Amino acid sequence: MQNNIQQILERNPIIPVVTIQNEKDIERVHQQLSVRSIRCIEITLRTDYAFEAISEFKKRFGDQYDVGVGTIVNLDQIRKCVDLKVDFMVSPALSPTLAQHLEHSGTPFIPGVATPGEILKGMELGWRYFKFFPANLFGGLDALNAYRSVFSEVKFCPTGGINESNFSEYLALDNVVSVGGTWLIQ
Repeated sequence: MQNNIQQILERNPIIPVVTIQNEKDIERVHQQLSVRSIRCIEITLRTDYAFEAISEFKKRFGDQYDVGVGTIVNLDQIRKCVDLKVDFMVSPALSPTLAQHLEHSGTPFIPGVATPGEILKGMELGWRYFKFFPANLFGGLDALNAYRSVFSEVKFCPTGGINESNFSEYLALDNVVSVGGTWLIQ
């Protein structure tokens, strides 16, 4: 299911969501994650340097980390991720256009959802793992508690507003498999 994304999510309850601006950031990010014994990273596609950063991070530290790519919004980005042999892909939304290509990529992936309709559309595709995004704008813990009874077989990785003071509350929910956030990298 979703090219085995559940294995990555279960192995990594905390997934740092990181934007890398330049080569200097790579070593700094690695050091900050190492100190916290975190072995996973989601590098966002929010800079012109992003794909170069992903390639360089994988080259230097790919044997130590599950290296994922976030902010996947088009087919070209999926192709580049497959070429770079990333460990997982994250899209901020569930897109019918991207769905087939994500599924056929062979790379684990997780699409973003916020509403019951989006969750149901993903379930109709046979998916059970979703990024709940942006969690803080769509009800956070209350929404996930409500979704637990309606979508009992679905697991979430909430991001957006997750921080050092609330991440453990999210992880305590039985329908949350992991959380993503930017608080881990200063």
